[in-house]
Amino acid sequence: MTALLIFWAAVIFLLYTYAGYPLGLWLCRRWWIRPIRKANYTPSVSILIAAHNEAPVLPRKLKNLAELNYPNGLLEILVVSDGSTDETERILKTANNPRLRALLLPRHSGKVVALNRGIAAATGDVIVFMDARQEIETDAVAKLVRNFSDPAVGCVSGELMLRTSDSGNTHDGLGLYWRLEKWIRKLESDTGSVVGATGALYAARRELVAPMPEGVLLATAGDWKVRPILDDVYMPLSVASKGKRIVFEPEARAWDEIANDRMKQFHRKVRTLTGNYQLIELAPWLLTRANPLRFRFVSHKLARLVAPFALTILFVASFWLQGPIYRTALILQACFYASSTGALFRPPFGIVTRLGKATSAFLLLNAAAVVALFTFVSGRRRAAWARP
Repeated sequence: MTALLIFWAAVIFLLYTYAGYPLGLWLCRRWWIRPIRKANYTPSVSILIAAHNEAPVLPRKLKNLAELNYPNGLLEILVVSDGSTDETERILKTANNPRLRALLLPRHSGKVVALNRGIAAATGDVIVFMDARQEIETDAVAKLVRNFSDPAVGCVSGELMLRTSDSGNTHDGLGLYWRLEKWIRKLESDTGSVVGATGALYAARRELVAPMPEGVLLATAGDWKVRPILDDVYMPLSVASKGKRIVFEPEARAWDEIANDRMKQFHRKVRTLTGNYQLIELAPWLLTRANPLRFRFVSHKLARLVAPFALTILFVASFWLQGPIYRTALILQACFYASSTGALFRPPFGIVTRLGKATSAFLLLNAAAVVALFTFVSGRRRAAWARP
């Protein structure tokens, strides 16, 4: 009886996580949609970038920002060098851009510390957060901030577009995962608020932006490091706690190159998922009524952290239970996991390879969730947040 209950509890949980929650949003959107009143709106804007040893990409980023289609007198670019030890500070000091302001922190303290210093120094009515690596389209800022003409909107997320160096847009399993993720974000936006934002490009009203928790200090190998927090989740949810919406603007786009190396993709995902655990540790109010998006936060973010363990329980329980239903379930699971080998076929073998790529991406993401938990519990946060 216990194995039976565990089996069906795992089935229901997984169905809700991967199908029930998106389906519920889709049905909600069909009967209740909350449109955004967009208009030609040009508030003063502060672009904020936290940079640590970004010399390889910073010149390209500054050139990209110099080409933005936004009124000169209403835009400032604020780059905070977080104790960089490469050529980052020299590049900032010699940059020929009157819009640019640089803050040079004497020691490396972490991204959130750098962002907090930048938030305190920003003068724009809207703060646009970016990373140094991605390239944004010239009209992305203008399309992002037009959503603030609606007084109900407090935070706006742009869209991250992924491409590979050899074939443009991604069409592998991770590309499929990212397209599904953006579809869910669009549904959340249309029915209220998105849970989090795209770290490469998002914006918030400055009066709603409060300093983020800078974490606690961890002693590692005789050195002290700050335990970080996911700013692109914490910041939007903090804005939502003030009664404002978090919306998704698919026309404000940033472009990033996704690595063909699966291990790099894996480490990047471990880093992000470890951040979700740290987010709960440093901001426990997210699981209380103080978070108006608590249900969506648990359904969208936290349920996926539990999913790999539910998958394991489901597989093990299928061995213990007798009957055609459970034998069929076991066979289907085995076939599903075995299908990931289709991604290894060279040359590609049609639908078998496409299915294999999707399955292997699913397994990679769930394996990353397991590693993220052990990384968090073991205290190896520093390793998880190292550059992949």
